[in-house]
Amino acid sequence: MRKNLALWIGAIGTVIAAVCCFTPVLVMLLGVLGLSALVGYVDPLLLPLLGVFVLILIYGIVQQVRA
Repeated sequence: MRKNLALWIGAIGTVIAAVCCFTPVLVMLLGVLGLSALVGYVDPLLLPLLGVFVLILIYGIVQQVRA
């Protein structure tokens, strides 16, 4: 499992960041929780966060192929 850790973190993080970036799920979730004022602060972080998780996913795939 330790070999696949980067792969799993990258895949799960990419899916979560993509759902939050490309759908209004984050806005609805924060609105329901009463934290809709945070949308303005979180929004600029989502795209770079998506890029980081994609890079982790690529690293995990490369490590999986090498093994």
